[in-house]
Amino acid sequence: MTDNVVAMFEKSEALLKGHFLLASGLHSPVYWEKAKVIQYPEYVEKLCRMIADHYRKAGVQVVAGPTTPGIILSYETARQLGVRGIFAEKNESEGIREFRRGFEIKPGEKVLIVDDILTTGGSVREVIDAVKKLGGDIVGIAVMVDRSAQKLDFGFPLYSCHRAEEIAYPADKCPLCSKGIPLVRRGSSKAKSI
Repeated sequence: MTDNVVAMFEKSEALLKGHFLLASGLHSPVYWEKAKVIQYPEYVEKLCRMIADHYRKAGVQVVAGPTTPGIILSYETARQLGVRGIFAEKNESEGIREFRRGFEIKPGEKVLIVDDILTTGGSVREVIDAVKKLGGDIVGIAVMVDRSAQKLDFGFPLYSCHRAEEIAYPADKCPLCSKGIPLVRRGSSKAKSI
């Protein structure tokens, strides 16, 4: 099935090569542009089905994700599991994620956390903290693509639709920078060379 995940990214022109600044601050010659895949409902349905099928017997009562792609992924995964889907938003002034808009997690409620591309796990950790603050019982974490340099341990089962061991460099040790290859920032801000 993992080959199908790569094919979905390739068909949607979402697997990019070059010199990219990742949200984590790392630099990489490969960029998984989740938005290009998420624009196709059939791909979202297939990816979220993989996640839902993996956690179907875990007793999930609510699926939570970080804004923005996590909204779509949590909703579709929740739809397939027949449960609620909610999202945690960034509180910029406090530097945390929190559930707003009347979203609740009851103490002991079984929560599945979903996200798009896993590199350092920053947004996943923020959602874990938001769930714990409300007393939720995390049953697992799922991502479309795990591109972390080394396996991350969140203390909960982690499932990825695809594991891609992509190279990522700290900015001060990036060989692409040394070669003068222009650095491109993609994501929610307009893609541009830096």
